[in-house]
Amino acid sequence: QVQLVESGGGLVQPGGSLRLSCAASGLTFSSVTMNWYRQAPGKERELVASIASDAGTTNYADSVKGRFTISRDNVKKMVYLQMNSLKPEDTAVYYCRIGRGTWGQGTQVTVSS
Repeated sequence: QVQLVESGGGLVQPGGSLRLSCAASGLTFSSVTMNWYRQAPGKERELVASIASDAGTTNYADSVKGRFTISRDNVKKMVYLQMNSLKPEDTAVYYCRIGRGTWGQGTQVTVSS
């Protein structure tokens, strides 16, 4: 059974940093693209960052370029999202996703003073 479990969310002040983690199981992790999405209250879910199976290619939404970094560890079957210079508008539930398939349960990120 394919499963994704996110962790690392929380409350942080503007300008602060958080590192989200996503643990995968039940799949050949090294063969799949991994994505981070987010959904803010009242808004549609949006793609934040993606990373190719070999970590050779990464892509970011314009709103997070230069502040967020996606990475992965294929041995540990983990994907990470390092978020720096956080802004209140980054407040959302963050989800990891396997390609266009399975979703994790999400982790809340709140940026507020």
